[in-house]
Amino acid sequence: MRILPVSAALSALLLVLVPVVIAPAQPPAPSPEDLPLAGLLDSREKRFKNVRQITFGGDNAEAYWSFDSKRLIFQHSGSEGVKADQMFVINADGTGRKLVSDGRGRCTCGYFLKNNREIIYASTTAYGAEIPPPPDRTHGYVWAVYPYYTIFRANADGTNTRPLFPKNAGPGILTGYNAESTVSPDGKRIIFTSDKDGDLELYSMNTDGGDVKRLTHRTGYDGGAYFSPDSKRIVWRAGLPKDEAEAAEYKRLLKMGLVRPSRMEIWVADADGSNARQVTNNGAANFAPFFTPDGKRIIFASNHEDKRGRKFETYLINVDGSGLERVTYGNQFDSFPMFSPDGKRIAWASNRNGKNHETNIFVADWVP
Repeated sequence: MRILPVSAALSALLLVLVPVVIAPAQPPAPSPEDLPLAGLLDSREKRFKNVRQITFGGDNAEAYWSFDSKRLIFQHSGSEGVKADQMFVINADGTGRKLVSDGRGRCTCGYFLKNNREIIYASTTAYGAEIPPPPDRTHGYVWAVYPYYTIFRANADGTNTRPLFPKNAGPGILTGYNAESTVSPDGKRIIFTSDKDGDLELYSMNTDGGDVKRLTHRTGYDGGAYFSPDSKRIVWRAGLPKDEAEAAEYKRLLKMGLVRPSRMEIWVADADGSNARQVTNNGAANFAPFFTPDGKRIIFASNHEDKRGRKFETYLINVDGSGLERVTYGNQFDSFPMFSPDGKRIAWASNRNGKNHETNIFVADWVP
């Protein structure tokens, strides 16, 4: 689930019967020398070197590295006839872009497994072929929590797609919301968000979909979780009601398949959910947290410096909540930062150098 135009429905049987639809090849990525420096890097962004834009056009977001630091999996919509988010894999230099979901329904939150030969992602495709409707914005700015998101496992080229959780996903079956899945660096566990117990909580499971364990136990939205480099801790975003009135509003929206993400804070805990503690406390929309390669700090996105709440930048913060440092200065939307497993590079999504507020994926060398 992302804070851009929100991306979530098809038949599990059709997955094996209908061939993957390959989107048109993307034009070759221009070299950084062909693009204006001001469009790629602000002089204040001292943490980045050798910035490269690897997608061009539409909305591209949530780009996550393969374990060998050579490829990324991301979601795309808005160009080449892709009307709702689908999953693509791309080389880190912008070549080899390939559609790996089936082109139907709505997808989100892709991630590589440690063997680099398989991926997981969430999709509505088991439920039906149609694109789910956008969230009802008469309730304000809300995200859709589609009740038929299923986590799938597939080969990295898009073949051999099958439901991972829940395994009973199929035509017309309301499985509930199961998405936002990421993989631990040791390759043993998957953490994800689900409403299977009536609230949006964090769970972990084996990579075969077994041994499901609930990690959070409180009213409110817990989601977007990632593991620390040693796989011993987790970091996530949490939108927790402050009082009974807020709790009632949260539950009212959730019954309609909606959640309001305007106030979320970053939390950390041990990998089993114990010793949970809050990291940020600014009352804004903080999300997309990820541990730095040394595990001592967290990089995340926030709109806390924009009074209108529309502009997001990325920040570094110590795990104890001290030492806040601004990283990006795009003055628009910069988010979904993720370090490559080798710790040398960072990928993120940004509106910079774009047309009509399109969002693209950028890769840079990281300056520790």
